[in-house]
Amino acid sequence: MGIRNYLIEGVSGAGKTTVCNELQRRGYHAIHGDRELAYQGDPDTGVPTNGSKPEHHIWHVDKVKALVANQDQSVTFFCGGSRNFRKFIDLFDGVFLLEVDLETCLGRIDE
Repeated sequence: MGIRNYLIEGVSGAGKTTVCNELQRRGYHAIHGDRELAYQGDPDTGVPTNGSKPEHHIWHVDKVKALVANQDQSVTFFCGGSRNFRKFIDLFDGVFLLEVDLETCLGRIDE
């Protein structure tokens, strides 16, 4: 969706959603990948699966490709985690990996 496209990644509780919300608040085009692109599926084949296993949290590759191909925005941020990122990581101009200490991470997850 952007002329330049960036992935914002990190473990659960690292702040991906918070960063996405703040980017949107500041007027940037930011996509909540975990809400808009994610589903439960096999990371290798993309075939949907039943249940809710963390290792099956993947993004629709075709949707990511379509959003990247659309250049209506000068920059787009894709925020969230995906177990099949290897299938589209090369489409991004850069990746921001959020880090968080264990205590903060566990506190955020508990909330």
